[in-house]
Amino acid sequence: MRNVALQLMYVGTAYHGWQIQNNAVTVQETLEKALEKVVGHPVKCTGAGRTDAGVHALTYVANFRTTSTIPCDRLPLAVNTRLPADIVVTRAVDVSEGFNAISSCVKKEYTYRIYNSRSRNAFFVDRAWFYPYKELDVDVLQAAADGFVGTHDFAAVRSVGTDVRSTVRTVHYFNISRDGVLIDCRVCANGFLYNMVRAMVGTIVYAAEGKFPPEAIPDILEGKCRTDAGPTAPPGGLYMSRLWYTEPGLTEGEMT
Repeated sequence: MRNVALQLMYVGTAYHGWQIQNNAVTVQETLEKALEKVVGHPVKCTGAGRTDAGVHALTYVANFRTTSTIPCDRLPLAVNTRLPADIVVTRAVDVSEGFNAISSCVKKEYTYRIYNSRSRNAFFVDRAWFYPYKELDVDVLQAAADGFVGTHDFAAVRSVGTDVRSTVRTVHYFNISRDGVLIDCRVCANGFLYNMVRAMVGTIVYAAEGKFPPEAIPDILEGKCRTDAGPTAPPGGLYMSRLWYTEPGLTEGEMT
């Protein structure tokens, strides 16, 4: 039986996240139904991680096992003809038996977008956090973001929702950039807690609003209290943007 990895992208507005749920349409369910029609048997996909309702993916990786002999270079087109327009498979690769899209991923990057303007832009509805209240100082945002970099207990920026053995994670970088009215917040870590990125973004925005100084971030993390940090930013601004794998045949960072 083959183990096949798919690279895909999706707009998450119409979906209740990646993972299959009983009474909601999800990306996983939609993809599996399309794959079943192509390979001719039931399919179970393992995704690179849970994305919440309304969250997007510029890139996402899922793997599944199949007895089908369809070549990987033909799979994306065959699946895409059976998918809605807001989910697109961009690549398929045969991987080793032990490859798992979530456990084989060594680090991930999410990008959060803020539309920082007095005027709303219709093309960024559910694609960025519309923030009209003041011009956010990128230097303050970056100073606050720097406080999250490193290995810490991130319980203060975790929403209750999933059980994990540890809330310790390593953030490799948290970089802020502005292009006109659009602010990009790029966060790379070895793993993320439930709503962690959105809470981190809400926290640095609080610092830019003057609710607390950027230098307070280490103390907030040390306190492990969710109410000490900022709010959870809206889901529509969040994108899974890069994944790193060391699987033979997939060079590190190739699936981006």
